[in-house]
Amino acid sequence: MFEALSRVPADELRRRQNAVRAHLHTIAPGAGGILVFSRLNIYYLTGTFGQGVLWLPLEGKPVLLIRKGVSRAKLETSLDHILPFKSYSELPGLCADAGSPFTSTIAAVMAGLSWQLGSLLATKLKEYTIVPGDHAVALAKMVKSEYELRILRECGARHHRCLYDIIPQKIRPGMTEREIAHTAWEAFFSEGHMGIMRMQAHGEEIFLGHVAAGDSGNYPSGFNGPLGLRGEHPASALMGNEKKIWKMGEPLMLDIGFQLEGYHTDKSQSYFAGSESAKSGAIREGHDFCIAMQDWMCATAKPGVTPQELYLYCIEEAQQQGFAEGFMGLDDNQVPFVGHGIGLTIDEFPPIAKGFDFPFEKGMVIALEPKQGIRNVGMVGVENTFEITEDGCRCISGDAYDMIPVE
Repeated sequence: MFEALSRVPADELRRRQNAVRAHLHTIAPGAGGILVFSRLNIYYLTGTFGQGVLWLPLEGKPVLLIRKGVSRAKLETSLDHILPFKSYSELPGLCADAGSPFTSTIAAVMAGLSWQLGSLLATKLKEYTIVPGDHAVALAKMVKSEYELRILRECGARHHRCLYDIIPQKIRPGMTEREIAHTAWEAFFSEGHMGIMRMQAHGEEIFLGHVAAGDSGNYPSGFNGPLGLRGEHPASALMGNEKKIWKMGEPLMLDIGFQLEGYHTDKSQSYFAGSESAKSGAIREGHDFCIAMQDWMCATAKPGVTPQELYLYCIEEAQQQGFAEGFMGLDDNQVPFVGHGIGLTIDEFPPIAKGFDFPFEKGMVIALEPKQGIRNVGMVGVENTFEITEDGCRCISGDAYDMIPVE
């Protein structure tokens, strides 16, 4: 009676599964396969947002075991083996019956399990050796296929239209952060945003994004990013506050992701309440410095270059040019990175940070976000999403980076 709304092509799923298998040889050389628990990683490897576990053997067909939603999974994925289960103790028998038995050592994506469920799994599978396999999936997701890149490019184009073309016509000084947040949502939904954004770091949440006017940009934040914000409430420190008004002479930063068909682009747009000529020297110089850092990173980020090289250059330039105090956040808000990978989550591998010397490859997608906190003023800067190509790096979320004056 029903048809799938959309399906990831079978050859695309096989490409992803084989990429995980290839990385598993290095990450967990003794493992004969990997158990995947998080619903988002199950989606990546099967095309359905399944509640359960996927067994991906090195040899043989994958087996998707679902607690609820077997009928929907069968609509959405091309996998041959989709089975219901109730207990982890059933997994070995079900997979053996499907022709893909467990091996004595198995890897698991451990970040997809709570401590409670991980302990339960170890108890139910005590005759097997379970080793970490998270990085095999992270490395596979890091390099996008043309199928994924087409979605991301369209996502970035819509993202730019919202923040650069639509929203400046609908906001004005005197609006509260909450009013601006609601205006942003209207614009994003009008362009097809699917209403949810996801993060993979444990405990991190995101809804719409950050709306920070004036000194909200430096307000103490527990979110792992440089931009501060007051947010709605201590219980939901996201979006914008109903009591904070965007005043003349203040910068406004909208750090809002866009999501299309499960994939994200990340972009921050700065606005100024007043005319171009009214910007202070600190605001103008800080924003120009961030654009220069983004331009340099874009020109430099090519296959073979490492994330660490981008980060160390920016930090050195900030120190030499007098921007070190507020670069990538003021005080406790300062973070030790200048960007991150992006895809099915906002925060994918790799961070653009010290110690990450895994070289860029064609097909990687990264967000670069040089930002500058200005004490007693707010935050300025940029963020955009970039695709690594054979010839270098290109922006897929717009090509205009100036702070937009709004009067």
